[in-house]
Amino acid sequence: MVRQVLKVIWIDLAKEAVRSIYNYYKDKSPQGAKNVRNDLLNAPKTIHFSKQYQVDEISADYRRIVVRDFKILYKEEAETIYIMDVVSSKQSPEKLKKKHSK
Repeated sequence: MVRQVLKVIWIDLAKEAVRSIYNYYKDKSPQGAKNVRNDLLNAPKTIHFSKQYQVDEISADYRRIVVRDFKILYKEEAETIYIMDVVSSKQSPEKLKKKHSK
């Protein structure tokens, strides 16, 4: 069986979210911050097919990968995975729906 290779593109909002998460943890533990960042950046590489992970409650267009205490939200278009955002899994879904309905 040939595994489909999907291109992964991080939009600016998602990049900024990872940067903010890294900076938050960096003051507590520089190595811990690197570990969290690496886990978040490497997780999308495990997507073998676009509908592999759960549909997220924020939008029916988004699927999610849960990494540590974070959700990586993505959507697929034409064999490309777009990483839309990285959010705390502890945030209110209603707050996130408002953020992503704009």
